[in-house]
Amino acid sequence: MLKKMGEAVARVARKVNETVESGSDTLDLAECKLVSFPIGIYKVLRNVTDQIHLITLANNELKSLTSKFMTTFCQLQDVPVEKLAAMPALRSINLRFNPLSAEVRVIAPPLIKFDMLMSPEGARAPPP
Repeated sequence: MLKKMGEAVARVARKVNETVESGSDTLDLAECKLVSFPIGIYKVLRNVTDQIHLITLANNELKSLTSKFMTTFCQLQDVPVEKLAAMPALRSINLRFNPLSAEVRVIAPPLIKFDMLMSPEGARAPPP
């Protein structure tokens, strides 16, 4: 079991390093056996978070994403509404101050059964 955990940690580290080194706008953490978003990732990505527009977290075991996730990655643009709508235990998602597409703003409300918090279109986050 420890070996599998170590392999999962190494996989996350590799993927994060690839994103930082390539300057990619995508962070792919799919199939990393995550149960939460690793705190150490915020520190490693601190210089590139503003350029990340897509984060893939598919096929993990996530129970929640903290407010730190939402405030750190406040420039996400694409929200997989259909996948969120298929999550029966999801109660709320805070996407305030993200430049969400018009499509997400129109399609999401009738599909979802949870609270989706969004800022008005064009709103900007207050300075830190």
